Amino acid sequence: MRAVHVVLPGDIDDPATPSGGNAYDRRVCAGLAAAGWTVREHGVPGDWPHPDGAARARLAGLLAALPDGVPVLYDGLVASTVPELLAAQAGRLRQVVLVHMPLGDDAEARALPLADALVTTSGWTRELLLARHRIDPARVTVATPGVDPADVAPGTAAGTMLLCVAAVTPVKGHDVLLDALTGLVDRPWTLDCVGALDRDPAFVAGLRRRAGRDGTAGRVRWHGPVTGPALDAAYAGADLLVLPSRAETYGMVVVEALARGIPVLGSTVGGVPEALGRAGDGAAPGVLVPPGDPVALAGALRRWLHSADLRDRLRHAARGRRADLPGWPATVTIVSQVLDGVRT
Repeated sequence: MRAVHVVLPGDIDDPATPSGGNAYDRRVCAGLAAAGWTVREHGVPGDWPHPDGAARARLAGLLAALPDGVPVLYDGLVASTVPELLAAQAGRLRQVVLVHMPLGDDAEARALPLADALVTTSGWTRELLLARHRIDPARVTVATPGVDPADVAPGTAAGTMLLCVAAVTPVKGHDVLLDALTGLVDRPWTLDCVGALDRDPAFVAGLRRRAGRDGTAGRVRWHGPVTGPALDAAYAGADLLVLPSRAETYGMVVVEALARGIPVLGSTVGGVPEALGRAGDGAAPGVLVPPGDPVALAGALRRWLHSADLRDRLRHAARGRRADLPGWPATVTIVSQVLDGVRT
């Protein structure tokens, strides 16, 4: 029997805090079970990746109770913060860390080399970890997120329906997007922002105040966290996904948009270029601009709104890229192979 213990943040299923990392964990757990693994999930309460003493103690007790030699798949937000606990179990448990979001701190530098294997969600993340830490490259495997097939979004002729799917925080660049749109009030457009509004309340309040001053308030709609059919509906009504992130390890929303034939306007950061990719004919299904550059972002948006030819070309490329996107079974197969590799 193949069994794996999966250690997750305790709030992974909180509908108020959806994230790409949580979605990835959920799909991998379900996929491993479907592939014949006995999956035992352990949600550990705590403010990960900033655990207090109580959270550390809960995790230490959990790990100590596991039988010798079993594979343990950790979410990186947990494992990367507790090097002392990974060290205590090194050699007894077969420890695999799934790194969604590198933290880049001393705890991570001490924790990750202790793992028997690492799984990253993008090639960019793998290269970053190898550059930062003393890790054997043979122990780091890339398993990019899959995506579910979806109907093509019909789009509108004028391309005026803009969508941003991201928690509203400084790292996701909503302030840069509002700066860019302030210079486009002469053009018709509507922006729907889908994502948690409680991660940085002061930042969100500042954005709302600014929208009220610069004439964009009625054209920017804040929906909060949305999942399931409501998120599908948001994509179905969109012409262009805009993701002006300052940092992004992959960008699952990029492939979610492409799965619906929606072009993407994003930043040249992290794994976003990897997620965007190219259609089979080599055409780019979107446009990337430097992060934190509202002038460049405004220019790209203006060209999108002005040029029907550009919209047609990007939509054609997005639909071409749609055909080549990997599904979740491919992701699960890679993770399963890594777990098989550490089993005794």
